[in-house]
Amino acid sequence: MIRRLLATVFLLGLATSAWAQEQAFTNRSTELKDKAAPEAATLKTLPENTELKVLQRSGGWTRVDAGGQQGWVRVFHLRFPATTETSSGGGLSSLSSALGFGRQKSQTTTIATTGIRGLSPEDLKNANPDTAALAKAQSYRSDKPTAERYAREGKLATTKVDAP
Repeated sequence: MIRRLLATVFLLGLATSAWAQEQAFTNRSTELKDKAAPEAATLKTLPENTELKVLQRSGGWTRVDAGGQQGWVRVFHLRFPATTETSSGGGLSSLSSALGFGRQKSQTTTIATTGIRGLSPEDLKNANPDTAALAKAQSYRSDKPTAERYAREGKLATTKVDAP
């Protein structure tokens, strides 16, 4: 009977942590969009260090709740804190502590990470190139004589840097 009770409590603890929403903060002023797209309507501008609840991730975008208003933010404009706990000791001291018989010194460390690991096959399948953005980027291109003239006018000097 006690085993079942302990197993139930353990599973409820796992389920609760799985249901908990991840916390994030804006790392710069950024726009909350109504869709996960650069051309989507801006719902509002979020200042730097705004606390958010992460609801969903999709490629380079994250659906968030910003104080009751939901929308999409670029994932690179977010900071994801994670907390880890390390303990001294091991072996029997860890076992006795887990069973409630001993004390250990513990240290909590906060780590910030960004969780993009690449594009899923579905993301690649649904990708749409932004031809306007590509054309704009290509409009900034310069030919060699123009770049050399700009360097001369700006009194820039050639510097040789050895590869590491």
